[in-house]
Amino acid sequence: MQLRSLLAGSAMLALLAGCASGPMEQPQEEEATAQASYQGSLPCRNCDGIDLDVTMMGEEMSAAEERTFTLNASYRNHPQNPPDENYEGNWEVLSGTPSNPDATVYELTPNGDGQIYYFLRIDESTLELIDPERRRFENGETLRLTRQ
Repeated sequence: MQLRSLLAGSAMLALLAGCASGPMEQPQEEEATAQASYQGSLPCRNCDGIDLDVTMMGEEMSAAEERTFTLNASYRNHPQNPPDENYEGNWEVLSGTPSNPDATVYELTPNGDGQIYYFLRIDESTLELIDPERRRFENGETLRLTRQ
């Protein structure tokens, strides 16, 4: 009986020793970066439209350096055939507009040269381009991007 207990105890110790010899390598899950992509076509005076594609990485509560974006603009059937515009930079969350103090506005600031873009968050799936004073344009419905 004692021999059986001794063997069982030894086996248990060997098993525990094997487990304690070092941490087992487990694949580490990378944190998923929040990403939202929006697309739309803006009116253009000299062409059929400006196709806009905006991808925002990070979350509103993320640190400033984690909130990045890419913006790509393509002109359709423009007589001068300008090159596509591609920007990268950081985005900020601003609160309020002159007509709605509770509104959420995203300010996209490109690295280097390029204009700052302001988008009013209409809902979870819609952004609307607004002016730097955070005012909506009269034709705001034509300045909307839809989440993809």
